[in-house]
Amino acid sequence: MKVLVLTEKPFAAAAVQGIREIVEGAGHEFATLEKYTERAQALEAVKDADALIIRSDKVDAEVMDAAPNLKIVVRAGAGYDNVDLAAATARNIVVMNTPGQNANAVAELCFGLLVFAVRKFYTGAAGSELMGKRLGILAFGNVGRNVSRIAKGFGMEVWAYDAFCPKDVIEAAGVHAVDSQDELFRECDVISLHIPATPETKQSINRALCSTMKKGAVLLNTARKEVINEAELLALMEERTDLRYVTDIKPDADADFAAKCEGRYFSTPKKMGAQTAEANINAGLAAARQISDFFATGNTRFQVNK
Repeated sequence: MKVLVLTEKPFAAAAVQGIREIVEGAGHEFATLEKYTERAQALEAVKDADALIIRSDKVDAEVMDAAPNLKIVVRAGAGYDNVDLAAATARNIVVMNTPGQNANAVAELCFGLLVFAVRKFYTGAAGSELMGKRLGILAFGNVGRNVSRIAKGFGMEVWAYDAFCPKDVIEAAGVHAVDSQDELFRECDVISLHIPATPETKQSINRALCSTMKKGAVLLNTARKEVINEAELLALMEERTDLRYVTDIKPDADADFAAKCEGRYFSTPKKMGAQTAEANINAGLAAARQISDFFATGNTRFQVNK
């Protein structure tokens, strides 16, 4: 089987070497296409691939049709909205992610952003502390659990809501489970978003929800840009000059947020939650192991298009 690492934004060299060793050690052919600049290059490269390892690269019906041998696509990371799941399912292609491999990196970034926000973006102005504040985690998956772990070290009171995670599981982690998203936003000093971009969640962080946030609250988004209703949040923040918004996903309305919410808004230049050497290597190696296991045993544990 031929395993192709298709990455416009390459893995670290150590990750590529590790992936190669796993793939070739399992008896498969290894190939890479890195830093490609045209879609045609990707379409040419996939034509004889049996498996793809990708990062943020788009794999849609066109890519799949160009790869008649394709059996599995693994997104090295948690999010997989860059893969057309319906198209994959229609072609009997298994799609997987590598949950948990980037979780600590994202969680650590959350607190880098939070400290930056509550200390007035290091302008020298008097800020506040996280200790004793109530942190609300929206979605208690791998990242949310790591955020709760770190938050306890800061002395924060941790609350969480997850429509798909039983309350007793959340409580067993030493976190207070609430009954609704509305309650989380209403009662917490900081809201940290960890929800995927789905039809149900897109644009769900809107004016109605955020208007209930406590005075001086911080909204932190390291999830997906699409979950924010930017127009409504911006309008609310113009009225509620106490609210702050920090994110590692630059909004479409970045310039407006920066101009109208000066001193209360910050975005990194690009999404960087998983941009650590450790996460880069972990996710790549996990993807290679999952592909090798799939070809050896048919294991589809991390399949996302069931």
